[in-house]
Amino acid sequence: CFLSRSGTQDTRPCPAQSSSGGDPKGEDYSTAILRQKHRPNRLIVDEAANEDNSIVSLSQAKMEELHLFRGDTVLMKGKKRRETVCIVLTDDSCQNEKIRMNRVTRNNLRVRLGDVVSVQACPDVKYGKRIHVLPIDDTIAGLTG
Repeated sequence: CFLSRSGTQDTRPCPAQSSSGGDPKGEDYSTAILRQKHRPNRLIVDEAANEDNSIVSLSQAKMEELHLFRGDTVLMKGKKRRETVCIVLTDDSCQNEKIRMNRVTRNNLRVRLGDVVSVQACPDVKYGKRIHVLPIDDTIAGLTG
């Protein structure tokens, strides 16, 4: 395709004639954006079967892939830098690329059904020794005692 300085023809393939665009692996860069990237912790949101606000469900295969165990705490990241911590359980009816969560958890993450969330283990959550359950100010208006 080219002539070298000595006047002999260069033996390297011409980029215009190469179908791979000069990529040594033979991959075409024009379709690289269409290929799925391997991101095992990115899951599609699905409707949950349970009504617990702190529980999400994954398939057993996905839990093994992410090195999670039943009852582990996970950090989930949604849209607009929203994060929440939940407990993960197995669900045999859940597909491998999906995560099941209820409406309250989806609202906390600002995601809808079919959106993608990121899931990662959160091992540094300590067990609580006590909690304080306090009423919201507008719910006790008019109550005495």
